[in-house]
Amino acid sequence: MVATTQADWPRTTTVVNTTTLTTPATVTTSDWKDGLPALSGTGFTLRELRLEDAASLLAMLTTEEVSRFISPPPTTVEGFERFILWAQRERQAGNYACFAVVPAGMDTAIGIFQVRSLEPGFATAEWGFALGSPFWGTGLFVDGARLILDFAFDVIGARRLEARAAAANGRGNGALRKLGAVQEGVLRRSFLRHGQYHDQVLWGILAEDWRLQRQSLQLTIVVH
Repeated sequence: MVATTQADWPRTTTVVNTTTLTTPATVTTSDWKDGLPALSGTGFTLRELRLEDAASLLAMLTTEEVSRFISPPPTTVEGFERFILWAQRERQAGNYACFAVVPAGMDTAIGIFQVRSLEPGFATAEWGFALGSPFWGTGLFVDGARLILDFAFDVIGARRLEARAAAANGRGNGALRKLGAVQEGVLRRSFLRHGQYHDQVLWGILAEDWRLQRQSLQLTIVVH
């Protein structure tokens, strides 16, 4: 993505610490182009972005510790509102899905998960995520990421998902590896941040690999 446009924000990855995977959460499907389904996890919900999320996203995602590994986020409430409206238009066009992360007991978003088409028909897509640092280490990322993988492969029908993470982002790269993604290369000097170019790691995960991993996980849970 080009970091200077609202429509392209964000591309790279900021994630929380990972924990042991739990029983698959509930996915309520619908015609996602007409409106994203609500995806229910343990202690949180993923839902369509709303304009009232703008202020909380500004507070959560513009801190230095969160934004250091993502394309520069909007710097105002109005900027996030423009991003939310753009995300809704792109969802209607069938190009993009962006979920707000809303913990139980809260009404507004503390982060996002996004999936973006890389080719007509969404066979190959790119995904990314950003979460407010107060929610790092809570296990929310792993549960949410599993829901997004289920949604991308089972609802949208993607065949392959790609992710890019700054090479220096150890937490992000480790999380992608634990989810079953395969490191496929290093994109040298491909990420511009604060006037300096950084390397990115390219990760890929295929639908069939994710389904095998999910099946193995479910069997492990039953055995234990």
